[in-house]
Amino acid sequence: MAFQCADFYDAELARHHRHLLAAARVGTFDRVLDIGCGAGQTTREAARAAMKANVVGVDISAGMLEIARQRCTEAGLQNVAFELGDAQHHDFPAASFDLCISRFGVMFFADPAAAFANIARAMRPGARLAWMVWQSQERNPWSSAIRQALAPGAAVTTDTSKAFSLGDPAVATKLLSTAGFASIDFVEVREPVFYGPDVDSALDALAGLYMVKDALARADEPADEPLQRLRNLLEAHMTAEGVLFDSRAWIISAGRMTD
Repeated sequence: MAFQCADFYDAELARHHRHLLAAARVGTFDRVLDIGCGAGQTTREAARAAMKANVVGVDISAGMLEIARQRCTEAGLQNVAFELGDAQHHDFPAASFDLCISRFGVMFFADPAAAFANIARAMRPGARLAWMVWQSQERNPWSSAIRQALAPGAAVTTDTSKAFSLGDPAVATKLLSTAGFASIDFVEVREPVFYGPDVDSALDALAGLYMVKDALARADEPADEPLQRLRNLLEAHMTAEGVLFDSRAWIISAGRMTD
């Protein structure tokens, strides 16, 4: 199941991934910290670019990190380490990184101010960050469309809204500047999220995810009814390139202030 989720998320965000890599501009000698690395796609890409330095990926999912380590071994990458932990309070070595990257991994902290301060301490003065985060929920209708198909009228949960906690540039700027970052900039990325090459593939992939399984378990109707609504939704988003949902994201860039 973890393998399925890892492959699904990497495919879902493939169009976003290339924008983050371009913005990160990983250098040969950059020591890189990847926050919320998941199965390590972004970490591996950074390691290939930072050939003369080390890259560290951090995530709270032991299952995803197991996949990340396996795929790094298969790729023959030796300048990568993965650590299990919450970046909000993980014990990073001080002033050890030149670049911090994250692909949708920094929006979920219980205390973002504490998390950003902890990340800042791990970065040397003058270091850079390149983070990709979702814009507001209103600009990402995909976030509620699937849940509403499964459970019409259901309220948005706290976990769901957390994904958009950095969607307001004013909020993100205040958090980052307080943590010790400057030259904070936002670049919009408008790319679709990809759910599968066809409706059947997309339905199979979504049916294996916890979000959908949990919604079906809670439903007070036969499972075939919400699944049919989900199929109808996916059919409405079928294009020549597969099942796509419009989305809006920010790439946030900033620099660690010098003393």
